[in-house]
Amino acid sequence: MGERKFLELKLKNLISKSGLKLINFYFREMEGIDIYSARLGEVSLYYDENKYSYNEIKMIFEEEFGFEVIHNPELQIIEKIKIAVIELIFFANNMNSLIRNSDYISQKLQLPYDKLTRIFSAITGKTLEQYILMVKIEKIKSLLLQEEYTVSEISYMMGYSTVQYLSNQFKKSTGKTISEYKKDRQPKPVPLEEIL
Repeated sequence: MGERKFLELKLKNLISKSGLKLINFYFREMEGIDIYSARLGEVSLYYDENKYSYNEIKMIFEEEFGFEVIHNPELQIIEKIKIAVIELIFFANNMNSLIRNSDYISQKLQLPYDKLTRIFSAITGKTLEQYILMVKIEKIKSLLLQEEYTVSEISYMMGYSTVQYLSNQFKKSTGKTISEYKKDRQPKPVPLEEIL
């Protein structure tokens, strides 16, 4: 066995728990690569450098999974912002209506919100508020498709002051009213990694 090297990779679009499970499953039986930790946006691993090179490992993540390795610090910040927004909106269990988006994101990244919004806009061409709204709309779509909650409950969960405000934003974003979307035989949620 060769020397084991430690490698930490920042990965674009590793923004779902299913992506983490897939990585852990894929590498479980692979001799010469051991996952140390896998979190949204990054993977740390040990590898046998007699069996694999950095470029081979990078290629596995990019070609097998579609997770591009990110070296640019500003692009790494963009991914961290995306992850913070997705965590807040998809995984926070109603926290979105209890905490301001700006406070959560700023605290999560340990940077001032105005700096984060400037970087986000400069790199993506969209405002951070536009991105947050797009992610919110996808969460609303998934809640509507589950049919477990009323529109009023969804409105409260997503931090909207009124059902009318949610309805207006939904129509403006999707081109359909909520009832039109629910009646659609093949509603099309957008995968989170494709929002930007």
